[in-house]
Amino acid sequence: MTKQPTSGRTRAQESTNAIERMYITMRHLFNRGFYKPMGVSGDALRESLLLLRPEIYGTIAEEKTELDGLLYVVDRLPEGIEECRFINLTSDEGYSNSHFKAIIPPKRRRNCYRIDSEQMNIEITRGRSEIYDILTHLTFLFIESHKIAKKVVISDEGSTTRDWIKLEEAVKSGKKLSLQEREIALTHTGNILGRTFSELKQSHTQFATKTKPERFLEIIYWLGKLAIDELVYDQKRTVTFSPVLRERLGHHIHGEIWADNIKSILKKQNLLKRPIHIISANMHSVMNTLFAPNALKTTLPKQQNFELYETLSNEENESLRNKVKKEALQKGMTFIPDASGTNIDVQIFDIPKIDTSKLDIKVDPKLISEQQPVIVVMDYAFGEQAYETIDELLKPVKANGEKVYLNVESISIMGKAGILDGKKGDVMIPSAHIFEGTADNYPFKNELSKNDLEACDVDIYEGTMVTVLGTSLQNKDILKFFKDSTWNVIGLEMEGVHYQKAIQSASKIRGSINENVKVRYAYYASDNPLETGSTLASGGLGTTGVKPTYVITRKIIEQILN
Repeated sequence: MTKQPTSGRTRAQESTNAIERMYITMRHLFNRGFYKPMGVSGDALRESLLLLRPEIYGTIAEEKTELDGLLYVVDRLPEGIEECRFINLTSDEGYSNSHFKAIIPPKRRRNCYRIDSEQMNIEITRGRSEIYDILTHLTFLFIESHKIAKKVVISDEGSTTRDWIKLEEAVKSGKKLSLQEREIALTHTGNILGRTFSELKQSHTQFATKTKPERFLEIIYWLGKLAIDELVYDQKRTVTFSPVLRERLGHHIHGEIWADNIKSILKKQNLLKRPIHIISANMHSVMNTLFAPNALKTTLPKQQNFELYETLSNEENESLRNKVKKEALQKGMTFIPDASGTNIDVQIFDIPKIDTSKLDIKVDPKLISEQQPVIVVMDYAFGEQAYETIDELLKPVKANGEKVYLNVESISIMGKAGILDGKKGDVMIPSAHIFEGTADNYPFKNELSKNDLEACDVDIYEGTMVTVLGTSLQNKDILKFFKDSTWNVIGLEMEGVHYQKAIQSASKIRGSINENVKVRYAYYASDNPLETGSTLASGGLGTTGVKPTYVITRKIIEQILN
């Protein structure tokens, strides 16, 4: 008798199929050039997302409005997008040289332009992963907007409830509301959203900005307004993909410009033939590790290591960060702001120019003197963009008529990831990356190990990491399957497979870099999607992320300089 799969496993399979359908659908819509998210063409995306019910989107499949997921999404989309019927995804098509002012979402670096009262253009320069990310968020947004409309429209002619009329009056007044006016508006909004007054007060505070204190009420109103226009007047919202974007996607246009600029600066500084160590990280941890102890020794004489890094991470301490950056620029660091559209800034550290005797980590002065290493730090890539950027960076460069191969000795990847058996702030050391939805797997020898970090007082997990197509599409059933299966998955992220694929092709197939290039991967946990209240939508890491970030950074630099 054949053993039937458990219901949990069946649900995991359903969820996997839903993700696969979403990606096939998104590619089809992209090739088609346009679609109406709440029309027939958007059916497959909506149905798949509702079947999937990702953790990050909370109560998307229920009648009540999802508030944490809504905050997560609007922070990653341009301000005012909820007011726009037409959303146009474009390539970099010259809007930066126009009268249009770039709108950059608080939590995603992408240039967006409000063309008129009805249209928002979003520049796509980071590849398919960015398109998937935006379309998933928009689908969530439009599903939520129709929940609102269905609660307030009470006739085919478009008559609305008293609650909606009162919300509309509050928003259209265009002023900062008094406490009494705001609480009256929130009471009516609570009836519309199916949420309590206390929940809405909390959300109102979370959404508010200095320039838009009533942002929460405005977003709810406009989401409902456009959904009502769709339901009553058939004025469908439309997403289009520009012809130039469809033509350029996948051709590494931005990655090539980015990499060529870095290599031209390395050539100008006579660093091309020196041993190069590439680190994918943020723009502060390597710089702070190398320069903060000396730059701030008189300002903060009693602070050391992680206490010093926590002080620097405090938003209010801009002057301290500027002091460290000034010291770095004077003593061996070159900063390359991105001008290619990749949104990936770069720092080059000429290590022999740095007084390493003042560092509070172990270094080998003889190695530095003899080898003269160079560290190139690139900011985080986004999904598939990791392949494009590293693939282009590792290609040889033409100098004085000859082909010069970069002397890349190591590539270190540090990033944030979701953890499956731990908590925010823990560290994950992968032994392989597997690609979600495929049989592709990338084992490698990681120069970092659990033993390297054990003395640092952080919890560390070793095992396989899964590279997902999008963090916003994960649900508990799939993640539990990964965790409990023989894949021994400890966490999920979006770039590992893409980095490793580029490294392997450059080192083992093309011969662009040393076949035995050292690789280091380490991630710190930004969330645990299996724990209610610990998903990405629950908020940032705060100071919890400081220690694991610097534990990893210090160990990477220590290995490079010894």
